[in-house]
Amino acid sequence: MASLFNQVPSISTVFALYTSLSATTLILRKILNDIVPKPLRDYITKKFAELFSSHFQSNFTFVIDKTWDFCENQTFRAAEVYLKSRVAGLSTRELPVGSSDLKNPDAEINFGVPVNTKIFDEFEGIHLEWIMHNVESNNHKYVKQYFRLTCKKEFREKIMKDYFPHFAKSAAKIMRQRENLYIYTYNQMRSAWEPAIFKHHTTFETLAMEPKLKTTIIEDLDAFAKGKDFFKGVGRAWKRGYLLYGPPGTGKSSMVAAIANHMNYNIYDLQIQSVRDDGELRKILTATKNKSILLIEDIDCGTDVSHRRQTTKEEDVKLQKDKKKDDFGISLSGLLNFVDGLWSSCGEERIIIFTTNHKEMIDPALIRPGRMDVHILMDYCTPYVLKKLVAMYLKIDDHVLFDPIEKLVLEVSVTPAEVAQQIMATKNADIAVNGLLEFLGNKKMEKGDGKVEKEGELEYADTKEA
Repeated sequence: MASLFNQVPSISTVFALYTSLSATTLILRKILNDIVPKPLRDYITKKFAELFSSHFQSNFTFVIDKTWDFCENQTFRAAEVYLKSRVAGLSTRELPVGSSDLKNPDAEINFGVPVNTKIFDEFEGIHLEWIMHNVESNNHKYVKQYFRLTCKKEFREKIMKDYFPHFAKSAAKIMRQRENLYIYTYNQMRSAWEPAIFKHHTTFETLAMEPKLKTTIIEDLDAFAKGKDFFKGVGRAWKRGYLLYGPPGTGKSSMVAAIANHMNYNIYDLQIQSVRDDGELRKILTATKNKSILLIEDIDCGTDVSHRRQTTKEEDVKLQKDKKKDDFGISLSGLLNFVDGLWSSCGEERIIIFTTNHKEMIDPALIRPGRMDVHILMDYCTPYVLKKLVAMYLKIDDHVLFDPIEKLVLEVSVTPAEVAQQIMATKNADIAVNGLLEFLGNKKMEKGDGKVEKEGELEYADTKEA
């Protein structure tokens, strides 16, 4: 026993050895820092960390970024929708809650996904852990969002094969049952689309327009919604373009609302004149989601990009040379490339709607077949449209003054908005109808001569076939 104790080094010896090793380590570190470049040192450190993680850690983590290949990551969107249904009983200090029904204080509370909070889920006996992270950029211009999904390393393949499709299908089911639609506007300062609850109550049932035209539009929309296999089979992006044109007040915005409510699609309202250049346009448009409407109102206003070109090719070249380097604005080719070029394939099941009061001012390249597939003339009132408006607002189907009113409608140009304004002045049907007759009579006198207006038209930009 005594000999064993004699072999144990003294404290002073151990301390001397430790000091020697520390000094040697510091010298080696100094030499490495001076000789080995920092990128190489970082690479070696990373590889050692990966080696350690793969051999000694039992967990595996999937990282799901909000964006993927310049588009919104649909897996991120599915995870966000799915997890909102899993947080009701979450044990945490903070939980985002809210209601979109401002008129009903007793409306059911909706939950959001809390940031930097563990959300646990279970799938076929496998325990899973979700965390959503927000990382703000140094200049505070944007926030990077991503999910981390952690499981035991041995379940990695099963999670990829079975769990990802499971929560994606669950999210799709929730989306189909969503109660609210949203209208988005783009915030340039934050480089993000900002939503607001869309509560427009116009539907095709309440939309005042010719029955044949309405039926044709509904059938076209339904065929588009069911056309995934068709578009894939012919090698085209799953999108549909609608051009709504006609005088102001003829119901173009109401038509957009009716389409959104019929398809259950969110609306992205883009003010194209505020877009700085083609690069920003691509960034804005690729951030929109599937099953949505991209709306560009008054496409002929606010920018020269959509205007019908009157110059020759030589003049176009000269104009480009004379253009200042610091000029901003999108180009026609930039807009066309997204509407019908390679960038149009970034996403699917999307409807693009242009509205204009002056179709003749738009460059033909922008509204040719494959871009704006269907052209819908939103025109002045016809006798049927007038009766529909009176029936909705005044709750009457007939009146002794209908005959003279119908004759005047065929002789003057009056918009549905003008008719609605007149009959909304009072709830008394007789007074409202008399006021409408007087209004139309005054318009005829101002006009001086009669003119029969066309009824609403729908034109297919390709072959005039559905």
